[in-house]
Amino acid sequence: MHIAGEPDALKGASPVRTGGRRKRACTTGTSPAAYRCYYLAEAAGLEVWLVNAKDVKHLPGRGKSDREDSVWLCKLNERGMLRRSFVPPEGIRDLRSLTRTRSRLAQDQVRHQNRVEKILEDALLKISVVISDLFGVSGRRFLDALVAGERSPRALAALGDTRLKATRQQLAGALTGRFREVHAFEIATHLRLIDAINDEIARLDARIEQQLTSIPGAAPACGSCGLIGGGHSTGCASDGTPVLGLVERLDEVTGVGVRNAQVLIAELGTDMSVFPTPGHAAAWARLTSRTLQSGTTARPGRTGKGNPYLRAALGQSVMAAARTDTRLGEQYRRIARRRGKQKAIVAVSRVICEIACILISDPAARFTDLGADYYNRGDSRRRTRSRIRELERLNPGMKVTLTPVQQAA
Repeated sequence: MHIAGEPDALKGASPVRTGGRRKRACTTGTSPAAYRCYYLAEAAGLEVWLVNAKDVKHLPGRGKSDREDSVWLCKLNERGMLRRSFVPPEGIRDLRSLTRTRSRLAQDQVRHQNRVEKILEDALLKISVVISDLFGVSGRRFLDALVAGERSPRALAALGDTRLKATRQQLAGALTGRFREVHAFEIATHLRLIDAINDEIARLDARIEQQLTSIPGAAPACGSCGLIGGGHSTGCASDGTPVLGLVERLDEVTGVGVRNAQVLIAELGTDMSVFPTPGHAAAWARLTSRTLQSGTTARPGRTGKGNPYLRAALGQSVMAAARTDTRLGEQYRRIARRRGKQKAIVAVSRVICEIACILISDPAARFTDLGADYYNRGDSRRRTRSRIRELERLNPGMKVTLTPVQQAA
């Protein structure tokens, strides 16, 4: 059964046989109507394909109706001209909804924090100049004291932690301003909202961990009895042996962390058979450049807009890895020096995405860092050519020539 992306498409579609005795439903578009049709057809036990609308565009001069659209989709599918879009199973979709809700709540939290910063600037207080985190331990003490009515800069500066790099005089200078009651009322409102969001995020984290235990391939399973989590059978050879789950194995990747590992599972799923290779998954996430060719001229194009939640998690992982003395950190620094930070973020994001796909597809795989000296272990001749090109690039118009030591003497 082929379904056009209209609300009443299920009524107007005609059932046909495609690919043997098994029925298949195909719907186009990502509108709410298309998803409703997808969920209804999936609940009916059909094999449903969600297809990009640009792949099934009508030819000029053809009529436009629900029935003709259905016939056109049937013809395209019979000729093998449709490519199936990636739609994860229901368990992964539920996990994806939870992680995306957490991401949106975190964005709301940052908005409230930015508004607090703006209110402080309006009150001529520049606390963030002398402390790195306005909402850390010391910063929160300053804010709570200001809301409670404390206005003395010296008394406020005394609340700072002893580990702060700023001196008491610097803190007192930053806390000297024109802070009024209206500012205290506004900041108190935003602080209550921030605390409420923190509580909701904590609840979401607990619910996400609970959801992960019900997803096949995400929770650790015993190699002997196959049970997920605890409750191993009596006499099980693996009973008591620690088994790492998928989140823990992804957390071993430099810069990823537990939260980003959960996002990777939610966005990529646990069934890597939908992607022929890890490179296909990176291309689906729009982390690979397109090839634009005209005649004999070929040049790389823009990567395009991919999954924003997946790319955000990968970007955070890259920025965390960039501060480490590891292979991924060195790769980021090498590319950033030559081509800029944005291209370095995309390049290392692609590497982390492909590593995640390998770890998801192989339960026995573990991440091992290759070390920051990975790029210096290669052929000495290649490294010599690289250094020569770098010297010639720094000295335009000059040619570098290597001379043997004996000949130079």
